Amino acid sequence: MKGTLISTDGPIRGSRFELSDLETGIGRISLNQIVIPNLSVSRRHCIIESHGERFQIRDLESHNGTFVNGQPVKIQYLRDGDRIAVGECTFLFQTSREEPLAPEHSTAQREALTVFAPNAPLAREASALLRVSEVVRLAAALYLAREDEKRISAERSLFRSLFELIPAERGAVLLKQEDGALALLGEYKPAAEIGLSTTARFEIGSAAWERVLTSRETVTGAGESGVWLAAPLVSGENVLGLVWLCGSASRRFLDSDLHMIGAAAGIMALAIESARNLESLENENRRLRAEINPEHSMVGEGPQMQKVFRFIAKVAAGNSTVLIRGESGTGKELVARAIHRNSSRAEGPFQAINCAALTETLLESELFGYEKGAFTGAATQRKGRMEAAAGGTLFLDEVGELAPALQAKLLRVLQEHEFERVGGTKPIKVDIRVIAATNRDLEAAIKEGSFRRDLYYRLNVVSVELPPLRDRRDDIPVLATWFADKYSRAASRRISGFSKEAHSCLLNYPWPGNVRELENAIERAVVLGSSDVIAPDDLPEVVLEGVESGELPGSYHAAIRQTKKRLIQDALDKSGGNFTEAARLLGVHPNYLHRLVTNLQMRRSGTASYRAG
Repeated sequence: MKGTLISTDGPIRGSRFELSDLETGIGRISLNQIVIPNLSVSRRHCIIESHGERFQIRDLESHNGTFVNGQPVKIQYLRDGDRIAVGECTFLFQTSREEPLAPEHSTAQREALTVFAPNAPLAREASALLRVSEVVRLAAALYLAREDEKRISAERSLFRSLFELIPAERGAVLLKQEDGALALLGEYKPAAEIGLSTTARFEIGSAAWERVLTSRETVTGAGESGVWLAAPLVSGENVLGLVWLCGSASRRFLDSDLHMIGAAAGIMALAIESARNLESLENENRRLRAEINPEHSMVGEGPQMQKVFRFIAKVAAGNSTVLIRGESGTGKELVARAIHRNSSRAEGPFQAINCAALTETLLESELFGYEKGAFTGAATQRKGRMEAAAGGTLFLDEVGELAPALQAKLLRVLQEHEFERVGGTKPIKVDIRVIAATNRDLEAAIKEGSFRRDLYYRLNVVSVELPPLRDRRDDIPVLATWFADKYSRAASRRISGFSKEAHSCLLNYPWPGNVRELENAIERAVVLGSSDVIAPDDLPEVVLEGVESGELPGSYHAAIRQTKKRLIQDALDKSGGNFTEAARLLGVHPNYLHRLVTNLQMRRSGTASYRAG
């Protein structure tokens, strides 16, 4: 007996295929005898085998399944007139000889198998599988969406696709919480229903609600708005929630609609559970990575910096206000960025502003924004850094320089999480994390009356003191090498390292400007240097001043150092130790003379005795 497949639907509609006497493969790749170029079809989807006078179809663990007369099959003998669905293609199976159908395979019997029953398998045309897969993808996207715009977009697309599968006018997806209550994941509803309670809006009685979740059945009913159906989201032994759809009173749901929602809900549950597991794993991985090695752009291997890194790992996970103390140039903003990068707000904005760089009026406008017409030149409304940082982190550098009026406004933001724009009267709620930094002694400022005590307590929830570079000299070679590599790439120069003398200069200089001063010194050395090794002559003169004479290379640098010390000592002797008068005799500013005395280590050696003018 010869067998034939006739494609009646799909991308190869109208094609006719004679079945092989041995085996006929159907799939997406060219190894098959029947090739269907469509992603709904697996690479090797199914085969039809010849067994004498009969043909048997066998599914090859395809992703979307093989259907015979609307029923999924793993292996089944075919009969004349059977309809086979593979992806988006439908085939009519015909034999060269008509045989009477056995009673158990009659058309009436096959149709009876598709009548709705709880948890019935998918009984739709294979073309609906693509729409189901789109629903599944959108359900996972909605679960993982965190930004409002992405949630709204995913929500609209999800219900648009659901309504294409099952004609309905309203819908919702609800998920069970740990306490057993249902929470809304997404919903499509008329505007008139906004504000109604969950049960009133969904018109489901408690008995029906319980039946869906406990019996795992698709339940239908009717309410004032029309007919509705609810299908459970079941994944393995877990009931994650339910899908609810409501249509108009003029149209009742068909059995095929019930089959479709049951199948779609089952696959949606798998996608949502996978998304939930993925989210849990990502959060756990983020937490473990943060504990072991928080992501940051700082360089340092010493115990003091390791302590700072551990601090970042601990505070990043929370939402507490952080106060970062330290001298200028120690990397306070880098710590703030590292806390933000390792927090749950990492996808949100990071806004940084230097409170000492702007006047009080400009800083207020920059922080809080202003309304149109608030002052001369305010032609339009402008949002400030507070609003720009919504959902993320606001970094206030040099917070100790805030004027008293701005301190009061900042205190309100930290207490009430709201503010008003300049010239505005409407409070604006804001969700931000505040990280502040200062190089001032805030406790002393409080005693002087220049800084609010209540604001200090609000800022100083958790704090860290960044060590100056002179207190972590083990990190100086590491930092210098890192900066040399950075700027040599930028300047297209090859730098192989530092000479022994240059290395000694770097280690002995006190670096009052901390890491920022070291970076500038190395950049200068790379730009002005003439060899692949950084030498003392490439470093700023101020760095050489801080080195003992015996550690300077050759007689030139040592002679320069000794000459400077002798000139300063002579001026101090002539002025009777009066620093101001000595500076006048030398023709330099008193502050510069102070720095020279410090760098040349004249105080420490006792070679200078002086008094202030």
